[in-house]
Amino acid sequence: MDRLRMRTTLLIPLLILSFGCTVLSLLVIRTIVQQQTQTNLASDLQHSVKTYRNFQHQQRELLARESALLADLPSLKSLMTTYDQPTIEDGGVEFWQVSGSDFFALLDQEGRLIVAYNRGPALDRSRVAKGLEIGLHKPEEPVLLAIGDRIYEISTQPLYFGPREHGTLLGFVAVGYSIDEHVARAVSEAAAAEVTFTVDGRVVVSTLSPELQQQLIARGGELLRLPTDNRKIELGKIDYLAASERLTISDGQESAIQVPQLVVLKSFAGATQLVDRVNRWVLTLALLALLAGTGMLVSISRTLTRPIETLVGGTRALAQGNFDYQLSEDGAEEIRELSRAFERMRIQLQRTQRELLDSERLATIGRMASSISHDLRHYLSAMYANAEFMSDGNISQPEREELMVEVQTAVQGMTDLLESLLLFTQTGRALHPEFESIALMIQRAVSMVRSHPASRDVKVTLNGLSSIEAWVDSKKLGRAVYNLLLNACQAAKRGKGPPRVTLSLFEDERSIGIRIADNGPGVQASLRQKIFLPFVSEGRESGIGLGLTLAQQIAQEHGGRIELHETSEGETVFTINLPKESLRALGAVVEGKISPAYAPANGEG
Repeated sequence: MDRLRMRTTLLIPLLILSFGCTVLSLLVIRTIVQQQTQTNLASDLQHSVKTYRNFQHQQRELLARESALLADLPSLKSLMTTYDQPTIEDGGVEFWQVSGSDFFALLDQEGRLIVAYNRGPALDRSRVAKGLEIGLHKPEEPVLLAIGDRIYEISTQPLYFGPREHGTLLGFVAVGYSIDEHVARAVSEAAAAEVTFTVDGRVVVSTLSPELQQQLIARGGELLRLPTDNRKIELGKIDYLAASERLTISDGQESAIQVPQLVVLKSFAGATQLVDRVNRWVLTLALLALLAGTGMLVSISRTLTRPIETLVGGTRALAQGNFDYQLSEDGAEEIRELSRAFERMRIQLQRTQRELLDSERLATIGRMASSISHDLRHYLSAMYANAEFMSDGNISQPEREELMVEVQTAVQGMTDLLESLLLFTQTGRALHPEFESIALMIQRAVSMVRSHPASRDVKVTLNGLSSIEAWVDSKKLGRAVYNLLLNACQAAKRGKGPPRVTLSLFEDERSIGIRIADNGPGVQASLRQKIFLPFVSEGRESGIGLGLTLAQQIAQEHGGRIELHETSEGETVFTINLPKESLRALGAVVEGKISPAYAPANGEG
């Protein structure tokens, strides 16, 4: 975070906070909706079971009245007084058909089964007899019996000859209806859920498809055998909330071999659609809020950071020496106060900079005047003294010639001094490039140095003067080479061995180089950082310290530079590096191919 911009640093935490609050709100809403949905489904399940109980109660009341009416029929009582099983079996069919029930049975006084009729495949007689024994304990109350793979609601009524209170018991009549697809569908529609009736883990009747029934058997487990509340189960890639309950109603029925069970399954599909719809709305609103918040945050951050960016720009401009950069006073009060403080600092620095420049200019003029006056007095004094000696008529001719040489040396020194000052005042002016031979230019500079008194007794060696041609200002660049050679000759004379200077010319794909080495004492450590500054002449016998300064400026005007590569006892190396691309740009200016604004100047290539 420390490396990021202030706007980014401000935006990232705010966006993370906004996004985190949105996601947290979404999760909270989703959890609340899911919990409420599950609570509603559980309530619906209980309502579904109660719905079946009400439906079952109504059916039992109808069944009890129907069985009571049959038990009061005189014809049925007459049939039972025969006590003949074949006669009862033949006559019982008519009563079963009249009742219109799904199950009809007649039992003797001991409760033994005489005959039983049912719709569909015949039932196992022993199971029917065993099941009907349960209903004899409470004849007034209907019972739910699982016989085979079917479930029947059966009401059993006693048959009396005469009044019920003191009449003779003739037997029992049992009437019932089966719990089939019609009943299951009716319960399912009333409960708005899927309904399944099971016996001992087997599905007897269900509103589910056969495929889902098989999955329910495979995954139901205790749900199909024991009472269970609010259990989640997946059938056909749909989640259901399921509950089951035993359908026995009397104490004696718990001893039955097979106990029917009701399983109600409430689908999560509707609730899931609601949750998904809520999620979509919440997500849409969250995205809109996030976008709106992002826009607001960006606007706020810009309001806060734009003045700071302006301050940064002002600081950079100030660091580059631009004291005219104006700051706007926008933003918060603290930012405006900072801008005003910065503006006061800029004005003060500008004033201080102007004063420093004036002081530096005066100091430079003073140093230059002091140096020039010292050197001019030195040369003039030598010329004046030698002229007096020459005016004496008693000196010999050899002495006169020697004095003339000293006068010529002083004149040459004054000429060099004046030419250096002239070039120093002309730096920064436009070059006058020509397509010249670099080797020829170097030879002219070497010839000038060899005629200078400072190069007397110095061995100057030239290496690698190949035919290299380039666009250069030969007069200025030759002067730079001359200055470096002259400094090298002066330094070589201060060395321990025989003075020698070596000049080498070389090139590669990108640049042309002129290497000048001498065997002098080397450059002092105190001068290495400021050797190219003007008026630095420590350790030199003569000169005002403009030679290297002029040479560096001339090299920079050609797009290159001068580097001090080595400085040690016995070897000092200066190299002029001239990029070929910059020299070609100079030629393009001369030929009119590019604007002079694109030509290299002041070290920019």
